[in-house]
Amino acid sequence: MKITYKGDYALKALFQLALRYEGEGGVMSINEIAKLGDMPVNFLEQILLILRKGGFVKAKRGINGGFLLARHPREITVGEIVRFIEGPIEPISCVEGEHYKGCKDISSCIFRGVWKDVSDAISVVIDTLTFEELVLRHKEKSLSLKSMYEYSI
Repeated sequence: MKITYKGDYALKALFQLALRYEGEGGVMSINEIAKLGDMPVNFLEQILLILRKGGFVKAKRGINGGFLLARHPREITVGEIVRFIEGPIEPISCVEGEHYKGCKDISSCIFRGVWKDVSDAISVVIDTLTFEELVLRHKEKSLSLKSMYEYSI
């Protein structure tokens, strides 16, 4: 599995929207999201349109318009986004399904089990990690850094 810039920016954009979800109506402009996530605006526009078509974000028109999450951050997992943007997470095609026909020795291949274990381990992490959890981790990290800074003064 390899995360492209498209996938990285999609995750970062959703994270910024998740941070804003509870307060200020959750709406952010593309420019705001791009600046906070260090992303190019033109590329981000394309990504947000894809995320909108996938039902992950909604667009709000008007003076205070922009984008917001379509669902609560606890209902969106990192795995869901990675698969939506990047496709399957399996490191090799034969792991995807039991009916793979691209290899003659699939039933005896010693490496297929290894790649299946790798795929399962990745799934455990990304399929249980929600954007709500990422927000909580961010807040804890911010508090930790703040208290560390205050302590050193």
